[in-house]
Amino acid sequence: MLLDHDSKMMNIIAAQITKVFYPFVLAKTETGEYLHINLSDTERDDPLFWDELRSILQAKLWVPVGRKYHQLLDDGWLVADPQPELAFEM
Repeated sequence: MLLDHDSKMMNIIAAQITKVFYPFVLAKTETGEYLHINLSDTERDDPLFWDELRSILQAKLWVPVGRKYHQLLDDGWLVADPQPELAFEM
């Protein structure tokens, strides 16, 4: 199970949004590489999405980006517990 976690993390790049101008988003990775972020049609047409991207840009937050397709990942930092039976119970 830990191997699945490691392989998932290998497919994620941490990046900072550097430019937001409709319909383009540019990001810079930890290694200094610049990426054009690929957006879905839904994202491209959503004014709230663009407002949030501008907020992320101003805050200089790091976001998860898929290594292969350069898409923003909404669950990129989430990792399933590799040993759920050891999870703390309240």
